[in-house]
Amino acid sequence: MSYEMVVGLNVLDDQLYQEYRSAMKPILASYGGGFGYDFKVSEVLASETSNDINRVFTISFPSNTKTDQFFSDPEYIKVKSRYFEISVESTTIISSYEKNT
Repeated sequence: MSYEMVVGLNVLDDQLYQEYRSAMKPILASYGGGFGYDFKVSEVLASETSNDINRVFTISFPSNTKTDQFFSDPEYIKVKSRYFEISVESTTIISSYEKNT
């Protein structure tokens, strides 16, 4: 079974966010992770959070353990600090689950 999350973001700077994606993808791949779906959202009709959402994507890993390892990786944390934290206003984890592969 793999582990997948559906994530909503409020991206403030698309170009800087794309630089984040480019810089983090090799690290993500090293943990067996990847993106499934990726949407730019123009209108949110219903939400369980007060956070604005203009980007929705799925991200998956071979296991929940690999997910935790990726998000705590020192190189990933550097990339996140350099690009993500200044290009994204808020993050909403819409769902996370184990998925049959």
